[in-house]
Amino acid sequence: MKIGVCSEKGKVRNLNEDYYTVYQISDDTHLFIVADGMGGHRAGNVASKMAVNGVLSYIKENFEEKKHDIPDLIIQGIMYSNRKVFEKSLKEEEYAGMGTTLTLGLVCGGILYGGHIGDSRIYLIRGDEIIQLSRDHSLVAELFRDGKLTQEEAETHPQKNIITRALGIEEEVKVDYFQEKLKDGDIIVLCTDGLTNLVKEWEIKEICTTEWENFANIPAKLAEMANQRGGYDNITVILVKYES
Repeated sequence: MKIGVCSEKGKVRNLNEDYYTVYQISDDTHLFIVADGMGGHRAGNVASKMAVNGVLSYIKENFEEKKHDIPDLIIQGIMYSNRKVFEKSLKEEEYAGMGTTLTLGLVCGGILYGGHIGDSRIYLIRGDEIIQLSRDHSLVAELFRDGKLTQEEAETHPQKNIITRALGIEEEVKVDYFQEKLKDGDIIVLCTDGLTNLVKEWEIKEICTTEWENFANIPAKLAEMANQRGGYDNITVILVKYES
């Protein structure tokens, strides 16, 4: 397995409110998480870091007991983290209303298990195809799915950053879950919208499939593309090449 990571604040924001982790649980089990925080002064940074660390700690503590039911492990881990962030936002005024996206991939035994809230994304690149495995929880994505916007209209819509589901905003949250059997050479991409708002899917696929010898540097190259086009948001990219 090859892994590359990049996380930076971009060209406009003063603070990087994205957070991520890459963690090896066992010989054949790896966990990848990205989160894009939101809230008032520094609250987004707190939300994303709390969310990622909360899920990580839950999965580490419960993996041996729940490794035969990974879907439940992931869903319960995200729900546990949601409660922690929500409780902090209630108790401390400066964090009131904070929340975060969270997108997770756990690779175990040749299967990618995924959990997701918000509009950060997870893609699978297989051969000449790039597939978005996560489903955006955003106003514009819902309008597009309902046929009320074209793809072009969705990409330039002024409300494209309004999300309809986030971690930490309410006491309970619905978690999207998915899984995919991996093939040798598959590439997994986890990223925040600081990348996908400025770099198109076909461009992500093109770079990921032509820069083999510099795989670990591809996330930084993708982030640089976003920065060259304005870098309006924080940018986080985790890239994983699966080798069976």
